[in-house]
Amino acid sequence: MGRGAARSRCPPRLERWLLLLLLGLCGWTAALRGNDNSEALPESIPSAPGTLPHFMEEPDDAYIIKSNPIVLRCKAMPAMQIFFKCNGEWVHQNEHVSEESMDETTGLKVREVFINVTRQQVEDFHGPEDYWCQCVAWSHLGTSKSRKASVRIAYLRKNFEQDPQGKEVPIEGMIVLHCRPPEGVPAAEVEWLKNEEPIDSNLDENIDTRADHNLIIRQARLSDSGNYTCMAANIVAKRRSMSATVVVYVNGGWSSWTEWSNCNARCGRGWQKRSRTCTNPAPLNGGAFCEGMSVQKITCTSLCPVDGSWEVWSEWSVCSPECEHLRVRECIAPPPRNGGKYCEGVSQESENCTEGLCIQDIETASDIALYSGLGAAVIAVAVLVVGVTLYRRSQSEYGVDVIDSSALTGGFQTFNFKTVRQGNSLLLNSSMQPDLTVSRTYSGPICLQDPIDKELMTESSLFNPLSDIKVKVQSSFMVSLGVTERAEYHGKAHSGTFPHGNNRAFGTIQARNKATYIQNLSSISTTSELKTTAIFGHLGGRLVVPNTGVSLLIPHGAIPEESSWEIYLAITQKESSLEPEGTDVLLGPEVTCGPSEVAVSTPFALTIPHCAQVNSEHWNIHLKKRTQQGKWEEVMSVEEETTSCYCLLDPYACHILLNSFGTYALIGEPISDCAVRQLKVAVFGCLSCNSLDYNLRVYCMDNTPCAFQEVVSDEKLQGGQLLEEPKLLHFKGNTFSLQISVLDIPPFLWRIKPFTACQEVPFSRVWCSSPKPLHCAFSLERYSPATTQLACKVCVRQVKGHEQVLQIQTSILENERETITFFAHDDSNFPAQMGPKAFKIPYSIRQRICATFDTPNAKGKDWQMLAQKNSINRNLSYFATQSSPSAVILDLWEARHQHDGDLDSLACALEEIGRTHSKISDITETEVEEPDFNYSRQNGL
Repeated sequence: MGRGAARSRCPPRLERWLLLLLLGLCGWTAALRGNDNSEALPESIPSAPGTLPHFMEEPDDAYIIKSNPIVLRCKAMPAMQIFFKCNGEWVHQNEHVSEESMDETTGLKVREVFINVTRQQVEDFHGPEDYWCQCVAWSHLGTSKSRKASVRIAYLRKNFEQDPQGKEVPIEGMIVLHCRPPEGVPAAEVEWLKNEEPIDSNLDENIDTRADHNLIIRQARLSDSGNYTCMAANIVAKRRSMSATVVVYVNGGWSSWTEWSNCNARCGRGWQKRSRTCTNPAPLNGGAFCEGMSVQKITCTSLCPVDGSWEVWSEWSVCSPECEHLRVRECIAPPPRNGGKYCEGVSQESENCTEGLCIQDIETASDIALYSGLGAAVIAVAVLVVGVTLYRRSQSEYGVDVIDSSALTGGFQTFNFKTVRQGNSLLLNSSMQPDLTVSRTYSGPICLQDPIDKELMTESSLFNPLSDIKVKVQSSFMVSLGVTERAEYHGKAHSGTFPHGNNRAFGTIQARNKATYIQNLSSISTTSELKTTAIFGHLGGRLVVPNTGVSLLIPHGAIPEESSWEIYLAITQKESSLEPEGTDVLLGPEVTCGPSEVAVSTPFALTIPHCAQVNSEHWNIHLKKRTQQGKWEEVMSVEEETTSCYCLLDPYACHILLNSFGTYALIGEPISDCAVRQLKVAVFGCLSCNSLDYNLRVYCMDNTPCAFQEVVSDEKLQGGQLLEEPKLLHFKGNTFSLQISVLDIPPFLWRIKPFTACQEVPFSRVWCSSPKPLHCAFSLERYSPATTQLACKVCVRQVKGHEQVLQIQTSILENERETITFFAHDDSNFPAQMGPKAFKIPYSIRQRICATFDTPNAKGKDWQMLAQKNSINRNLSYFATQSSPSAVILDLWEARHQHDGDLDSLACALEEIGRTHSKISDITETEVEEPDFNYSRQNGL
């Protein structure tokens, strides 16, 4: 049925009369309009059965281009008559062109009607909607209406609403060219041209032209440089935008340095140079040239060549049986050096010593030679017998019989180190200069072991933790020592201290740190306090676990007024419940602070030492917390941006700002083979039960103060003495094992069993071990009780990695032993500090700083400048959520500088910002001379 048809269901006779009446009215209306030639409406209706008119073709929307009229057509079947109605009014009958035909299939009448619509008609129409026309068709059953067809005047304006703009972008940057085409009817379609060639986004996935007529190039390539034009077109016209020039540039990069050239002076002082070029990549399309120098020069000195010269001839030798005598000379006056020429001529001359009157007795000469040879053979046999006898006696004392001589060639290949120290008369060859170069990197293994020892080393039972007993080790294996019985103490810490520091390596002298002092190991107590408690109130304070690097800072005002809590800080001494996955590493101690029900209004600062060499390209470090159910959940990654907590990773400690107490630990996930776990290497020694034996124990522990304290405590129980200042070993996660060896033992004073001088630890034992330190033991034996001095070297190295050599020179007698000093922070006397004395910055100064920097100004929040000057450049959104960002930044500063109190750097930072109300030096004498603070004008605030 035709769309919009009015379907009547009146009786057929009544409907027929209504139709005749309607047609008559149409004819009368046409007559009134003065149409004398109008076609007469039908006077009767066919009586054949029929249906409502069905439109075979309806008028379509049309656009008038310029002044050309458009034609609307309509076709219906069966249709007695079809008329157009435009904008609600009937179109004059004379304006219709009608064609009539008969459908051959159905025999029904088909009528088709055309009308023209001119531009003037459309322009003269002023209605709420567009100009429209509609067909109405009649049959004997009723009428049908077609769809409305709109008629609009097509146009396209000349000017673009937005032209694309030229851009200069770096390679692999994003390019977005905006285009808003001119207004037009119908709406213009947009096409992009590059250098007058159409762009097809279907052929290049890097280009997108579908987003609101814009051109998007996701990653700019050099080939994307060019002139881009936006083309808009509809049925009326085409318009071109202004061309936009896109330049894809490449910033220059330096190539690698060339090798240093030879010294330009053959003799004396000169220079040598190396160069690099800005070709990696070369700058293109206006990209920036490389910054820096392309040529480097250094001075050099070439030794001048010295030609050799003969010394004087020697005296003539005695006359030989052949009646000749000889004389010699050497090219040593001077010898040739630095490429100089060798002496010309012969170095030996001979001549007849009897002036030709020589008579040789062949028989006598032969007898003399025979007897001489026999005598020499007898002497050689006697010496050999005595040597073998002495050797077998020395070997029998170890209970070892060497049957296969090949075993003698598979031992450890020692280095040719000079082991003595200058000026020590107790060592061999004391005139030799010491070899101070003890840190090297090797590319291959140096420890060769026999198959039996290699098999022993891989036995897992040999690596089980041992109790605190003295062990004499005479075979090649590694012992992982864990102290099984440790007590927890509560209360004041002992006055003795251990090497300690959360932001520097142990045993190194810090020039700026005036608070360091020298401590003797003999004063260290055999018990260690690994838990500290104190009562804190509104004034806040600081808790420190002595000599472990673990501390807790509770800011002023964190605890509500008129309330106080007993706060504790402890290190887990038993085996940690946290089991790292895969190659993950527990980087420091497991620390607990509490009680958990304490609610603080501002974040507190928890400091945990770690043993990772900080590098975000090699490590991904996470903070984890133990739940009440005993499970561990991740709190955050150190590099993560979050407002719940904040982690600041220093080289040797991590400072964490938290709002809730609990148990925390740091886990390191290595993301490359270059991830470095820092190990502290220490050597202890003591006499064994056998007065001739001396035990060396080598420890490899995490580079944290608490790990070193544990080792010192264990050694104190066993009577051990630290023999050399500990050294730092960079152990890489590259799957190569660790080798420990004893070198350069004085051969006539000490001895060690063959093939036990080198011990090897598999990589997994070192990398994935528990926090308990690795322990390797060596047993040395003196030849004589009179030997009281020991000088040797202990070499600890990772295969294809870092090496450290500890030079041991000590007396085995306790009263003659030289004490090894080391450096530490004296925090054992003050494990808990409450109130103002716990903070480095006086409270009045702190209030002034916060009032100044918390106030916004036209350039932004000043606390952000304060954070930047204190090297806090990450996750600033955390501080923005705090009520006083400056106060939290100063709390973090207090946690980082609890030992040095470096107020000079803070004062310099404030002066650089230039926002202080008065100079730092104008602090009143009352504030400066507070008994709890020893500040001076030369030492900060």
